[in-house]
Amino acid sequence: QVQLVESGGGLVQPGGSLRLSCVASGFTLRSFVMSWYRQAPGAEREFVASISTGSSTKNYADSVKGRFTISRDNAKNTVYLQMNSLKPDDTAVYYCYVPRLARWGQGTQVTVSS
Repeated sequence: QVQLVESGGGLVQPGGSLRLSCVASGFTLRSFVMSWYRQAPGAEREFVASISTGSSTKNYADSVKGRFTISRDNAKNTVYLQMNSLKPDDTAVYYCYVPRLARWGQGTQVTVSS
């Protein structure tokens, strides 16, 4: 069955970096656009970034442009989110999402705090 497993979250100080990973199974990752979303406490889940099948097209929310980078390694069935210059407002649970399958991962917590 389709499964998405995120990892790499944690506690980091403002200005720090984290790299999230999303390992996919049960489908052929290379054939699907992949996305990252996040949900802060008390807020709606919001789009963060997406990447096309061949990595030629990447889209970002305005709030993360220039700080976050989405990438993928189709051979490893993995999608990444490199997060730099983290801010307290980036604190959220981060989810991997396959739009065409409407499938979510379980999420990984990112906390940015001093």
